[in-house]
Amino acid sequence: MAGKFIHKRFADIDINDPFFDSLKRDYPGSANSTEFTKWFAKKAAEGKEVLVFEDEQGVGAFVNLKPGETEEIKLSNGHVLPYDSRLKITTIKIDERFQHQRIGEGALGLTLWDWRDQCANEIYVTVFEKHTSLIFLLEKYGFNYVGDNLNGERVYIKDRRNLDISDPCKAFPFISGRMSHAGCLAINMEYHDTMFAYSELANTLQERVDINVANGLKKVYIGSPYSLAFKAGDPVLIYRKYTGNDGRPGYKSVITSYCIATRVEKIKTQGQFLHSFDEFLHIVGNKSVYTKFELKNRYDNEKNLTVIELLYCGYFGAGNNVNWRWLKDNDLWPGTHPMNFRYTRSQFEKILREGNVDVDNVIID
Repeated sequence: MAGKFIHKRFADIDINDPFFDSLKRDYPGSANSTEFTKWFAKKAAEGKEVLVFEDEQGVGAFVNLKPGETEEIKLSNGHVLPYDSRLKITTIKIDERFQHQRIGEGALGLTLWDWRDQCANEIYVTVFEKHTSLIFLLEKYGFNYVGDNLNGERVYIKDRRNLDISDPCKAFPFISGRMSHAGCLAINMEYHDTMFAYSELANTLQERVDINVANGLKKVYIGSPYSLAFKAGDPVLIYRKYTGNDGRPGYKSVITSYCIATRVEKIKTQGQFLHSFDEFLHIVGNKSVYTKFELKNRYDNEKNLTVIELLYCGYFGAGNNVNWRWLKDNDLWPGTHPMNFRYTRSQFEKILREGNVDVDNVIID
């Protein structure tokens, strides 16, 4: 099974895959309209690409974007939304076989990263009312319903100039400028590479892939910290700890990503259970790299156990990751466990810039 979304040329996708049947039916026109097929062929001829997720059964998800949208948005109530700098999601579909596997969340996350990087003011999508799961996801991640268009579709818009920064999901993929400090989590490479599937390193291979964990925006870290320097709402840098035997660990252990801690829940403290095992499983959900058996083993045997839920806000990418040696040379590696690191905003921004992140386009004041 494929581990993550990829960009693929329209010309290399089989439009006869049953996945596209509903899109052909729903595309503007009659039930037997060929307009979707014509549109698809036009994109193929132009050499365009689209975001897809595939497995052994064929296409499982399909997301197409239209940058530089220049049209007004006419609503059925007579209102007209004037031209603005917008990115339009022209098509988004997740196959039913991926329900509850967080593929939709991953697709929306990749789309919002694209929107951020294009620096457009708004992103919008039109969706029929029957697609309740997609509407729930859009609203969770900060899209606002503004009315119906002339085709009877609901119009949802997200505006970077009007974000609800009190809610990390609604503000995603931006980080609130109200932050006072940031934390750090060190994660062994074999778990890191499944949890943060887009935080690539040159010449690495994911051997343990879980579709729920790899593609969802929410991640769960389970650890046994005696203390923790960050709380829910704080940014957290993700440090990929190299555990191999070859090379120089100081250059292979790197910060790859940045998140927001959305929940910090103590499960056990000094051997005392604060939650039942079922409650623990519910908190973890399908966002962890561990199996149920592994979770039970940790629950029974570890003296301290804490669940940290993270929102995957961004990554540096291959060639941009920030290694331990640079952190050490720049006084950004305190002499303590990474969980106790407490970076100031200026230190956090310095690390982001070293990772080639446009800080002014990520942190919103």
